[in-house]
Formats: sequence, C-alpha cells, structure tokens
Amino acid sequence: MNKIAGFKAYDIRGKVSSELNTDLAYKIGRAYSKLIKAKKVVVGYDIRKSSIEICKALTSGLTDSGVDVIDIGLCGTEMIYFSTPFFDADGGIMITASHNPPEYNGMKFIKKGSVPVGYDSGLNEVEKMIVNNDFEEISKTKGTVTKKDIMNDFINHLSKFYDPKNIDPIKVVVNAGNGCAGLALEALEPKLPIKMIKMFNNPDGNFPNGVPNPMLEENRKLTIDVIKKEKSNLGVAWDGDYDRCFFFDEKGNFIEGYYIVGLLAKSILKKQPGEKIVHDPRLVWNTIEIVEKAGGKAVVSKSGHAFIKQKMREVNAIYGGEMSAHHYFRENAYSDSGMIPFLLILQLMSEEKKTLSQLVDEMIVDYPCSGEINSTIDDPAGKIKEIEKKYSDGKIDELDGISIEYPNWRFNLRMSNTEPILRLNVESRHDEKLMKEKTEELLKLIRG
Repeated sequence: MNKIAGFKAYDIRGKVSSELNTDLAYKIGRAYSKLIKAKKVVVGYDIRKSSIEICKALTSGLTDSGVDVIDIGLCGTEMIYFSTPFFDADGGIMITASHNPPEYNGMKFIKKGSVPVGYDSGLNEVEKMIVNNDFEEISKTKGTVTKKDIMNDFINHLSKFYDPKNIDPIKVVVNAGNGCAGLALEALEPKLPIKMIKMFNNPDGNFPNGVPNPMLEENRKLTIDVIKKEKSNLGVAWDGDYDRCFFFDEKGNFIEGYYIVGLLAKSILKKQPGEKIVHDPRLVWNTIEIVEKAGGKAVVSKSGHAFIKQKMREVNAIYGGEMSAHHYFRENAYSDSGMIPFLLILQLMSEEKKTLSQLVDEMIVDYPCSGEINSTIDDPAGKIKEIEKKYSDGKIDELDGISIEYPNWRFNLRMSNTEPILRLNVESRHDEKLMKEKTEELLKLIRG
C-alpha cells in the first residue's frame, strides 16, 4: 500500500500543503466517519494560520458523510478530550501540530469516551481508505454544524481537581507561548487567588516569540528571566496545544517532568490513598518510592499516550504520568491535561507551605537523572543490541526499548517512533557523580 507522509504513530502531522492540505483533510473526514461509524463528532483547532481552512475541509468531509459536527473553535487538545464525552459524541478531532514549527499542522483523534486512535488502532485503516478511495456514498442527508463555546463548562470541569480556598495568593509567571493556553488562563484567572504574570498570552499563529516548546532548553530562558526579575514564586510554561505544562521553581530552575510525576502522585494519594498510579519506564525509582510510601501501587506502562491511557483503563488508575510532561487523570476521561497539573501543584505548594524547590530538592538528591538525551544515528536497532550485549550483566527489561538496572544506577534506551533517534535516560541512587559518569559512558558508546 502507498503510504501517506503525514500519518504517524499517534496522530497525523505534516507540512502544509505538501503533506497536509484541504483535499487530504476532506478525505480524512470521510474516512474517519466510516471508521468509527460516527453520527456526531467534535472538532476544534489550535492557533496555526492553516487551522481554520483545514477544519472547514475536515468538517465538509464529515458532514458529507451524514455526520453532525460540533465545532468548539479555537481550543486546547484537552478541551476535545473533555467535550467528546460531555456532548456524548462518537469521536473528536483536534487540529494541531502542537510544538512543531509554524509551517506544520496535524490532527489528533479520539473515539467515544475519549479513547485515543493511533496508527495501529485505526489511522492505518483511514490511510488505506484514502489510498484506495474507499469511502461511503455521499449522504443524502448532510450533517449539521453547530458552533459551541464550551470554555465555561471546561473551567467548571477543572474545578473538580482543586479548591481555590486551599491555594495561597502567590505570584506565578505563566507563559502561554502565543499558543492556545492564554484563553484558558484568562478564564481561570478570576477563580484563582494567585497573581498571574502573563507572558505571550495572546494566541498568535505567527509565534512571534518562537514555537512554544519548553522541552527545548533554549526556549526556557525567557521564562527564567521573568521569574527572576519579578521574584516570582513559580513559573509555568505550556506547549502550543497545552496538553503539556512545564514547571520552574522560584529560583528559575527548570524541573524535570520525572519529579513532577512524583509530586502529582504524592498530591493525589494524600487525598485518595490505595489508588494505582501508572508511569513510564524511562525513569522509575523516584516514582515507585513515592507511590509506595504514600500507600499507592505503582504500575509501569510502555511510553506514549495510547499505551498509558490503555494501561490506566485496564487497572483503573487514578493518575498516569510520563517524564515528557504528559499527565493523565481518570476523572478527565483518562486523558492528558496541561491545566490540571498546574492547579494541583499550586494547591500542593500551599498545603505543604513549601516552595517548589523545597518539594523537589530531596527527590533530585535521592534520584539524580540525566533528563532525556537524544542521539541521531544510522542504525538505532543495531545500536540497542550492541548496548544490551555490553551491559548484559545488569537486570534487563524490554518493555520499551531496553531498561538495564544495577543496584545503584539504571538506564533506559529506546528508539523514536518517527525518526532515526535513540533516546537515553539515566538515573542513580543518591549519587549524581555516578549518574553523570554513566551518562557519558553510554553516550560515547551510542555516538561512537
């Protein structure tokens, strides 16, 4: 079968218009409605310049198939995850390329109940239908389009996760990166006692201050500068479709997502002990220790939103966290959110009467980690085999790439789903020097 360039493991993403255009968007609408036998679908889009025309074409494909469309307009991905069950729709589609450059766009898909649809769970079928021009007849009764503003309903939904009376009036730098998060922050602001110092709050598809991707070290400096200048208690930055948020302490230090998983697990288990917490296998020791100390049960899952959500449903976990800053909540249709972690961390800091640095410093000392280090190489699969052989005296786990564990240090090495890249994570027990030495040792082998 001919492949279509933009179809990826978890979503569709490509350059406009060479890889994603209105013609393809229309066909995706036709094929997706057939795949999920849809009668009603929610659509929304991010701030990119191409989003509205792609949304119109996608909507035409859906309505020509007899599907009623609920258009929630400019939104974050988590608003699609919320709206689909809220409107009892058969599916939802978010038009976004998240943190990709401005010339890209894409789509994320869910079925009823916000169950994710990735390449292996339906997008392969959508691709096949498009390649073979295998659509249903155009419906005699065209579907309707209803525009809905659901911001107030969404903000009310968030109120399940926090109590404003338990949040102190601290000063917080919030960096929306000219993505969609600014709209939600404006709506949340009157509900919170904090003072928001807003950066790049206006949605702007030109991304005049750079593409919002706080995973990149060079993109963090502006946030850090404002935290220091304003003597702020906390800093938070979001990616373009705000399904991920990133934290900075009061000193301007970027806090690895790994430690935020531990904090959120602690915060949730404090109120609901005995629950299950799902985590990815890249960095694990800190999470396992915190969850077990708090009376919960830690459950490991392969990385990636489809796997985490599936595992959470299987074991009925209350929360799932990945070190890549994706945080999932059972009461949020098992879906990831960039706003709920923000609210939970505000409340945890206030309840514990501690700064973020005080909350995470002990974790960082107990379990220092390398953070994720990417290496582009010719034969990633061959390199993994070579590394596994070299460290065959350790305890080996192949759930996701390879995880190899020794008494005082461990590492995970896995391939990217979409590029010839190896991703390395290293951690140790109470020994930063050992963690750094082993990281260097592994990088030499990987890149050598």
